[in-house]
Amino acid sequence: MQDRILIVEDDESISELIQYNLRNAGYQTLSAYDGETGIELAAKDQPSLVLLDVMLPGMDGWSVCRELRKHSDVPILFLTAKDDEFDRVLGLELGADDYITKPFSIRELVARVKAVLRRTEGKQAGNQQVVRIRDLSVNLSSHEVMVAGQTVSLTPMEYQLLSILVSNPGRVFSREQLLNQVWGDDFFGDYRTVDVHISHLREKLKTSGDMIHTVRGFGYKLKE
Repeated sequence: MQDRILIVEDDESISELIQYNLRNAGYQTLSAYDGETGIELAAKDQPSLVLLDVMLPGMDGWSVCRELRKHSDVPILFLTAKDDEFDRVLGLELGADDYITKPFSIRELVARVKAVLRRTEGKQAGNQQVVRIRDLSVNLSSHEVMVAGQTVSLTPMEYQLLSILVSNPGRVFSREQLLNQVWGDDFFGDYRTVDVHISHLREKLKTSGDMIHTVRGFGYKLKE
């Protein structure tokens, strides 16, 4: 089954160019020219990935991302003309998986789309395997995460970070190791990406105590 990409971009010429090239790369596409329509299509058609422009009429891309993250863990790749650290970090903090700044080459955009989809597919375990640490339970086959018997909703990136840590309790992972294992060598971001997602994980797992410890100057570990 082909992956379906939702493009939320108000510039019709850019949207059409992206659609044409993604279709040539083997993807199905949907398009929206404003944030409200993008949210409706995301809920209705359940795309595999959302390409989301920041500067949209009415509801901007940041607000659209917030709304999508209330109900969905669909991968989000921001299209932005802004390239300073604040905007990159804000996008990640809102739950985006990657970003690309305008102007961009179509070849790079398609490569980013492929990379995000590849990273968020997750690694399927051959057999049912459940890791339990205190009141945290992680099913490495079904990707279900529970804390104190309650299901916790994680984005694909958050889940992959957690699965690495729970599979190696007590082991310290550097930011570079986590960045490479979760996002891959083709990711263009920096170590702050790891910090932001770890912060999200801690918030979502807070009822299980401070299980993810910072090893100052190096990285993170999960404490049993």
